[in-house]
Amino acid sequence: MTVKEAALFTGVSVQAVHSWVRRGHLTVGGLDHRSQKLLRHLDIARAEMTTRAKAQRLLVPISEPFPPSL
Repeated sequence: MTVKEAALFTGVSVQAVHSWVRRGHLTVGGLDHRSQKLLRHLDIARAEMTTRAKAQRLLVPISEPFPPSL
């Protein structure tokens, strides 16, 4: 699966998939005939699960996002 296909598969941007590769969450399995990076489905699912889990831990609950109106 190419980077673009991985982005469509996971619902994230192409830049996010490239970021997963750069950060080591996702490894490139090879190159296709056009020298595009190829990724495995299982690796993509694991990278998505890992990054989404980390993002949820970083969220800080806010009791009131806006000041109360008078």
